[in-house]
Amino acid sequence: MKSARIIGPNEPLSVSESETPKPQGSQVLLKVKSVGVCHSDLHLWEGGYDLGDGNFMKVTDRGVKYPVTPGHEIVGTVEDIGNDVSGISKGNEVLVFPWIGCGECPACKVGNENLCDTPKSMGVFQDGGYSDYALIPNYKYLAKLDGVNPDSATSLACSGLTAYNAVKKANENSPEFLLIIGAGGLGLMAIQIAKAITKAKIICIDNDDKKFDTAKKMGADFVVNTSVSGSLSSGTGSPVDKIISICNGKGADSVIDFVNAPQTVRTALGVVRKRGNIVLVGLFGGSLEISLVTIPLKSIVIQGAYTGNYTDMVELLDLARKGIINPMISKRYSLDDANTALEDLKARKIVGRAVINP
Repeated sequence: MKSARIIGPNEPLSVSESETPKPQGSQVLLKVKSVGVCHSDLHLWEGGYDLGDGNFMKVTDRGVKYPVTPGHEIVGTVEDIGNDVSGISKGNEVLVFPWIGCGECPACKVGNENLCDTPKSMGVFQDGGYSDYALIPNYKYLAKLDGVNPDSATSLACSGLTAYNAVKKANENSPEFLLIIGAGGLGLMAIQIAKAITKAKIICIDNDDKKFDTAKKMGADFVVNTSVSGSLSSGTGSPVDKIISICNGKGADSVIDFVNAPQTVRTALGVVRKRGNIVLVGLFGGSLEISLVTIPLKSIVIQGAYTGNYTDMVELLDLARKGIINPMISKRYSLDDANTALEDLKARKIVGRAVINP
């Protein structure tokens, strides 16, 4: 089989051939049809995460071992199955739940393998889908597409799943106004999901006016440009003032930050109302000083959201199957162009989501 592998941090991916594995026991071999190009792949390629204050967390310190085949948003056709597989047949089109856990920690025991203490996630801690074949450790991590477009389905295993989990957390306080920071792939997906499962008025903010037409089509009720030169941020006060004004002068009930950089979190803290809820999602990185006394005085909740569990993914697939959400795929690459795909993502040349079709 042919795979594009990360040999080491910031080194070009190596496209190489290896023997196609034979599934054993509960394993399933997929012929990969489509695999998403995700920012997590970019962090894996760059070797880690910016923690701020000059600190950098290496992925190798988390247990990643190079070389590794990236790609955790995997859709494929079942090519072969082990002797213990049931409910899955050759020829089935399936989406892979990649957030595989140890099965023994407290999170795994309640079905939250995505929050495992010692994760074994595909495309991160074990080989993933930047390949024409992928060996899935157990058939229980597969969900049948049943009509969902294969390219669109890829994002439901990660970006869509993360957005779904974040929106559910943001909806815990039944918000009247929900602010979504970032109109990239995750933000646009979250707008669609929020429109479907909440009763909130949705505000989307970004620093690029070009993204707002799509955000409105996806269901955003209001858009605000946060850049100094943005047409919506000049002449009417600061972006924070404008957002608070939209929220009847009280601020947003819930905020989801899909960037999670110091400046965006400052905005979140500046616009969230008393008793509000902030959900931090993005992995942009950095650090931030917070006025601690404001947290108890406003009684706000600040929490993280990291992907979602298998049940969440199945629910999300059902929303896609019903046409309630429609993940936007804007670019497609061949396996030989995997390096270009990651470079384009790093250069912010991809609006929405991109996939590799091996």
